[in-house]
Amino acid sequence: MDASSLAAAEPFVTADGSTIRELAGHVSAPTVHQSLAEATVPPGGATIAHYHREAEELYLFTAGRGRLRVGDEQREVAAGDCVVIPPGAPHQLWNTSRAEPLVLLCCCAPAYRHEDTVLLEPGDGQG
Repeated sequence: MDASSLAAAEPFVTADGSTIRELAGHVSAPTVHQSLAEATVPPGGATIAHYHREAEELYLFTAGRGRLRVGDEQREVAAGDCVVIPPGAPHQLWNTSRAEPLVLLCCCAPAYRHEDTVLLEPGDGQG
């Protein structure tokens, strides 16, 4: 059995600029088809607009408030919300709070890899 602990997970910065602690995937408890990580966006912060060539993502927000853009749609997000991000869909996340971090669980299938992330330039209509 492979098991991991969020408290013991070493944080690292992903290609989009968010800080994550991986619970299952390439870095931690090995997985075959998916990964699970806790991501944090600091107060007033944002990720870099990007998409994933292969990975489908599920975002489950556990703390804070923010705004998420997926493709041409935007919506406010808060603890308890879950959003599906299909492969190839440009997306970006903003923490709209100045006081508390925006925290979410992110499940990727296949597992997250930096190489699957395509960063979008500011001014391209997505950033």
